[in-house]
Amino acid sequence: MSRITKIAAIIGTLFPLSVVAQSIEGTIKNADGNAVADANIRVEGTDLVTKSDSNGYFVLPQVSTGIQELHVTAAGFAHHHADIAIIGTQRKQLTFTLERSPIEVIDVVATPVHMSVMESASPVSVLGGETLRRQQSATLGDTLETLPGVQTSFHANVASTPIIRGLSGPRVMIAQNGLDVGDVSRVGPDHAVASEASTAQQIEVLRGPATLFYGSGAIGGVVNVVDGRVPTDKTTRGEWLLEGDSVNNQKLASFNVTTGVESIAFYADGYWRESDDYETPIAPDLDDVKDDEHKFVVENSNEQSEGVTLGTSYLLDKGFIGLSAEQFNREYGIPGHGHDDEAEDDHGEEERVFADLTQTRVQILGEFEVNGNWLKRINLRSGFTNYEHSEIENGEVGTTFKSDTQELKVDLMHNQFGEWNGGVSFHLKASDTAALGEEAFTPPSTEETIALALMEERHLGAFLLQLGGRIERVTLDADKVLLPEVQLHGIDEKMHETEHEEELHDTASFAFKKDFTPISLSAGLVWDFTPGYNVELSVSRSERAPSTAELLSFGPHIASGSYEIGALFQTHEDEGETHIERSREDTELEVANNIDLALRKKQGQIGFVFNAFYNQVDNYFYQSNTGLFAEGGHEEGEEHSIDEHADELPVFIFRTDDVILHGFEAQMAWQATDTFKTTIFADYVRARLQDGGDLPRTPPLRLGSQFSYQDEQFTAHLDITRYEQQDRITLEETVTDGYTMLDASISYNMPLGGQDVVVYLKGSNLTDTEARVHTSFLKDVAPRPGRSIALGIRGYF
Repeated sequence: MSRITKIAAIIGTLFPLSVVAQSIEGTIKNADGNAVADANIRVEGTDLVTKSDSNGYFVLPQVSTGIQELHVTAAGFAHHHADIAIIGTQRKQLTFTLERSPIEVIDVVATPVHMSVMESASPVSVLGGETLRRQQSATLGDTLETLPGVQTSFHANVASTPIIRGLSGPRVMIAQNGLDVGDVSRVGPDHAVASEASTAQQIEVLRGPATLFYGSGAIGGVVNVVDGRVPTDKTTRGEWLLEGDSVNNQKLASFNVTTGVESIAFYADGYWRESDDYETPIAPDLDDVKDDEHKFVVENSNEQSEGVTLGTSYLLDKGFIGLSAEQFNREYGIPGHGHDDEAEDDHGEEERVFADLTQTRVQILGEFEVNGNWLKRINLRSGFTNYEHSEIENGEVGTTFKSDTQELKVDLMHNQFGEWNGGVSFHLKASDTAALGEEAFTPPSTEETIALALMEERHLGAFLLQLGGRIERVTLDADKVLLPEVQLHGIDEKMHETEHEEELHDTASFAFKKDFTPISLSAGLVWDFTPGYNVELSVSRSERAPSTAELLSFGPHIASGSYEIGALFQTHEDEGETHIERSREDTELEVANNIDLALRKKQGQIGFVFNAFYNQVDNYFYQSNTGLFAEGGHEEGEEHSIDEHADELPVFIFRTDDVILHGFEAQMAWQATDTFKTTIFADYVRARLQDGGDLPRTPPLRLGSQFSYQDEQFTAHLDITRYEQQDRITLEETVTDGYTMLDASISYNMPLGGQDVVVYLKGSNLTDTEARVHTSFLKDVAPRPGRSIALGIRGYF
């Protein structure tokens, strides 16, 4: 008797199932005619997947009639696609030939249409497998910064978010298995991402607008962390990891395991990490010229975190439905906090300024193959997240951030219609966010999104055409927006004396509610103009509703060292005095018009991806320096009274302007022999105001190379990355010198007790170079770590 849930039964009633099916069998070979073992053969849009045996042979049973797209993948080979006509009940005999590819190709799994670095009409990067394990770090941005077009906001090793083509914050969506991660990492640079790389299967990066799949918050790109927390099969497998690092005395342990019995699959993972303040080659603070016999360290850069996830699924004949629950905890220092970092407690010990983060996340995932008259597949994703983190100083909670997020995505994928494949996606999301305490710079608010998206693709001979559109309704609601009493004044930095003061006494609150209707459109074309090569062209128009912080901020934001005022307010000059009042201008959507062009070579001993982009963003929200200062709102003790301006912060107000971002990413790999490969890459972005001027914290030009050796047991990598000087800066910035990073790793693979065990040694910044990250808010007080040696062991079973 077929296993089927109530949901599948209802679907089956509405859409009659196809009962005609046949088997497909065949052989996978390489260009020399030799068998390719362990190749994956999948029928796109279904759960039908198998592997080739040692002779390259495979069988796919019960393939439904009609035109079916087969997708064949194998490590070290370019992907292969073929449309197969399934007619009648005769067994189909096939032979596929795979071509070598020196660039690793991994499929994106959380989008309704097929995407990968070499095939899709949008620029994609995926970090997975041994490469992910080698490059994983304690923070998400630092883990991904080796990918072309991606750099890190580097917040002293304790927090970082990815910067994609010069964009970050509310323009880059951070997701877990296709759903919003639900934290507040996009609000402040010191807010950690509530996701862990050591238990992830792969991390996907969609460069450029990805609003069709994830919503208007993805106007600059998406980072999606993929794990197996909701298992899709019951095969017993897992991995474990132990690692120690010298530069911060870090200790890391993690594991994940999948198993099952009959129709029930189980999953569990967990990790624990602890580290001390990290060492630097020079005094971290640029203004600190003192001689110190002790090692230089960045104060408050220590952390301790742990997490555990349990998941289970009910496996259907053609699909699954399951859920997972995760508890994520992290306590980490807040470097460069700026107030009382040197305060001492009653025992004469230095007080710690730190954040205490907890998050509970429940996800429900399901996939159902329907094979109805027109409906082919249903994908379901739902998440519930409860997030809280408190910033604690001198043993007392200063500010607490809370966020509750509920999200639902349903993809309805249709059967091939007029040679078009695709479907419709429904998306609902609601977030309640609040910041409470003396340094809360945004009011409590709710944001609700309802969206409908259409995504289609069609193969036309050597062409792949991808089209899409999305319409959203975004409602931003805040019951109590304050215009606080504040003193604004200018300061002569040389004399450190007040030039003038203005005081605001309007403290009345008001309610704010605004509906936005972002619309996004995208079209892409991939042309395989000759065997092994293709060219990609995509154009998109994406709209974004502004975030709460961009609109409603009003208060000290200590992490960024500024007093922030949102775009809902404006400055007003009256008789030589500067006042802040509510803006009379209507808030408009941010609009990005993006063009992407790529040339790719996906087969042979040499492979490459050359990508150029041009992104014009109208009504771009950014912070402008007013030249004024305001009190930070932090009470100073008597020991600080000598400097009456110690607590003053520069006042930045959010404005809108038209900006242009353009640049390139390039990657080339040469498989010189079966064991030796060389890879080089480069990326660059120019971010400027259309009428003149530069955007702040823009990543510099970067050049890199990697030399790799790999045989059955031994692997070695040598990485050299050059960050050029960044001198395209705004008024409040300083030039950042260029630097070169030298990293290396070696590993040895050996069978042990029925497992594949890998012992490895990693060295980072081997030349102990002073390296300051231009995109970091802590550039002048927290450089990158010095020389680091990590020793680890991991096992697979």
